[in-house]
Amino acid sequence: MVIGEQDFAWHAASADDALIRLDSRPEGLGDAEAAERLRRHGPNRLPEPPRRGPLQRLLAQFENVLVLVLIGAGVVTLFLGHLTDAAVIFGVVVVNALVGFVQEGRAEQAIDAIRVMLSPQAAVLRDGRRRDIDAKGLVPGDVVLLQSGDRVPADLRLLWCRSLRIDEAILTGESSPVEKAEAPVAETAPLGDRLSMAYSGTLVTHGLGRGVVTATGVATEIGRIGTLMAGVETLTTPLLRQMAVFARWLTGVILAAAAFTFLFGVAVRDFAPTEMFLAAVGVAVAAIPEGLPAIMTITLAIGVRRMTQRNAIIRRLPAVETLGSVTVICSDKTGTLTRNEMTAQAVATAERNIAVTGVGYEPHGAFEEDGQSFLPEDSSRLTELARAALLCNDATVRREAEAWSIVGDPTEGALAILALKAGLDPDFERESAPRDDVIPFESEYRFMASLHHDHAGHSFAIVKGAPERVLAMCATERLEDGTDGRVDADAWRARMAALAAEGHRLIAVATKPVDPSVRTLRFEDVESGLTMLGILGLLDPPRSGAAEAVRRCHQAGIKVKMITGDHGGTAAAIAARLGLAHESGALDGHEIDGLDEEALRGVARRVDVFARAAPEHKLRLVEALQADGEVVAMTGDGVNDAPALKRADIGIAMGMKGTEAAKEAAEMVLADDDFATIVAAVEEGRTVYDNLKKAIAFILPTGAGEALVIVAAVLFGQVIPLTAVQILWVNMITAVSLSLALAFEPAERDVMRHPPRPPSEPLLSGHVVWRTLFVILIMLVGVFALFLWMQERGADLETSRTAVVNAVVMFEVFYLFNVRRHLEPALASAFTRVALPCWLAVAFVVALQVLFTHTEPMWTLFDSRPLAGIEWTASVCVGASIFVLVEIEKTVLRRWRETH
Repeated sequence: MVIGEQDFAWHAASADDALIRLDSRPEGLGDAEAAERLRRHGPNRLPEPPRRGPLQRLLAQFENVLVLVLIGAGVVTLFLGHLTDAAVIFGVVVVNALVGFVQEGRAEQAIDAIRVMLSPQAAVLRDGRRRDIDAKGLVPGDVVLLQSGDRVPADLRLLWCRSLRIDEAILTGESSPVEKAEAPVAETAPLGDRLSMAYSGTLVTHGLGRGVVTATGVATEIGRIGTLMAGVETLTTPLLRQMAVFARWLTGVILAAAAFTFLFGVAVRDFAPTEMFLAAVGVAVAAIPEGLPAIMTITLAIGVRRMTQRNAIIRRLPAVETLGSVTVICSDKTGTLTRNEMTAQAVATAERNIAVTGVGYEPHGAFEEDGQSFLPEDSSRLTELARAALLCNDATVRREAEAWSIVGDPTEGALAILALKAGLDPDFERESAPRDDVIPFESEYRFMASLHHDHAGHSFAIVKGAPERVLAMCATERLEDGTDGRVDADAWRARMAALAAEGHRLIAVATKPVDPSVRTLRFEDVESGLTMLGILGLLDPPRSGAAEAVRRCHQAGIKVKMITGDHGGTAAAIAARLGLAHESGALDGHEIDGLDEEALRGVARRVDVFARAAPEHKLRLVEALQADGEVVAMTGDGVNDAPALKRADIGIAMGMKGTEAAKEAAEMVLADDDFATIVAAVEEGRTVYDNLKKAIAFILPTGAGEALVIVAAVLFGQVIPLTAVQILWVNMITAVSLSLALAFEPAERDVMRHPPRPPSEPLLSGHVVWRTLFVILIMLVGVFALFLWMQERGADLETSRTAVVNAVVMFEVFYLFNVRRHLEPALASAFTRVALPCWLAVAFVVALQVLFTHTEPMWTLFDSRPLAGIEWTASVCVGASIFVLVEIEKTVLRRWRETH
């Protein structure tokens, strides 16, 4: 007896062997036996993985170096006695920590979402009697009964089935329900081809079945995915990785500069240690970008709002920026690139090849032949074929408000929609030709047959099924003029091959007159002598706009790879429609199994279409691409996608048809399930990253310039032109207010016309470093020139420092308009509507500076003094110099790039 042997190939064993290995029998287990197995194996549910406690999760939010630097700035500010400013800094730290704490808690709900996929109830045989029990009580060896509408409660080896079809899309991604059979299959069969198995969490769409439980809880396929997710490492985003490096580097530089200032001033310039300590504090306060975490958070939040307006819902703030650096999108096919709504798109009669437009369950579309539209009533053969497909059909179409849906098998629903497009009324047709009997679809026979009579006394049978099987039963074919001719089997096979090559699932429909006295349909009544009406080609169609979205991704330098559980032929056909490069063909999951990590990296780089992919394959492909230096976005909607969604740099789940497990594992959810929305989100992500870099390019040189003013004063033995508290005012009040305006900047014109930034690209590019040094030089010269001019005019130290503070703020005001565009002229958009946030920020900062300069409370807090008109003018003119000089620099760089 081998009970719950997870690695055993149950799908390859016969039903009798499965019962023997599980020590079970067709009438099921006894209650005592089941209780003993429940004690041994545990309940049929997924156990909760060990998790960090709330306190550990909260403390982990303070492990970031930049946060520690910010705390240090708060301590320094508190030491200086400015309680309000210290409260602002510590408030930013606490808010960031709470956001991270909440987000981590939500991420852990991914495994909980899988846990609820298990069915709450199960129908079992215990001692030969049917019992309805809580699904948690199922044990290996239990015999479970299945019927249409049930969710499979555990992994089952089927013992018997009749017309059983199961929707396994949550595990395999396959768009159509799978026809099940009790016969064993090859041991090497992939998950989607294990027809003798029913897996926990999947949905029975049609028929009846009975199976013996082979695995419960964590040992099931869906449980294995949950275990896989629990062990998947969630990656940090490129920006956070870069910020961690930047923060460590910046911390070292700041501490070194502060220490150098203190030691040089005391040892070389013979300044008092107390005075040099305050100078060192001033260097640290100036160089630490206190407002940067707040600016990052607000910029990302604005990106979240913009994406929400474009139907992309961000669950974790840093994911906004990650979108901007994505180099590869790994997309599931079913429900992501396609609609997950089977649609009849091709009709072949004996003499015509007809294309059907319209996709999904909405019965809107047209019929075309050779590119020319025609009305369905112009083709009696088309109408006859559609009517037959409607009558030999168990699905119904339902409309609620503006939403159309089907009840029953998706394939049959597609045929019912075709009839509606052909202008047929389902209720009228079924009343005009009532059904007398039916032979349900059986995988052994591969067809369904129904018997009908009309009110004129005629009886006829309709057969619908696999084209090869139905063709073998046909003697004639219906011609366009309504007569019957001898069936041309070779011609039909050629047309079948052509449609199959386009990825269509084929259904043949045939008919036969029957004696009016017949009221019971037998197999021998339809096994021969049929008349072929035509073949229908069904396809889960690409979403409207998906092909254009793929094209825009390619234009933006982003590779798109399709990873699906569907068959290779179907995947390749959809890939061709979408414009995906698939010259190398579709690679099957079993081929991935035979590749080591190095070989898989090469395949992942070269191949764009992967078929019959299991959860492990999707996860391995994502990891292989990441190992190759790619920033990977993974889209999906099923439970089978959840581990890869969690592992990817950014997981993107479908909001309308996606499972809760996929949504909880993902960083972004598409509210409209539209792949094209991803492109819009990528554009927003690139814009957010651009704006963050603009904020850094704004804050870094101005803060460093202030710090170096102090260092330079100490080096040359001069009076320090501004104090630490004045620097804190500039950094926390004016600089933050101005830099926040950059978060509202729209996308640059070429944001989607250049490749993604390399993942290894440093946060401080060569251009940012050069610009920083250039701005620092301008500030140093301007500040000292103004300070010396004020001293020469006889102004006291407090008034001279006040003029310098205003000049520094004016530097920032004018430099703000420089950094709004990387290389484009600032004046080109400075007076347009998109610059309104900048002008509002400038107005706010100027008002603050007037208060800083001309109100007594500010004189007390910051040692400021009122300025005369000429002193204000001098401060503004010195600040404006940066605008002119940076615009000249941008012009030189533009011309250099144009010539190189």
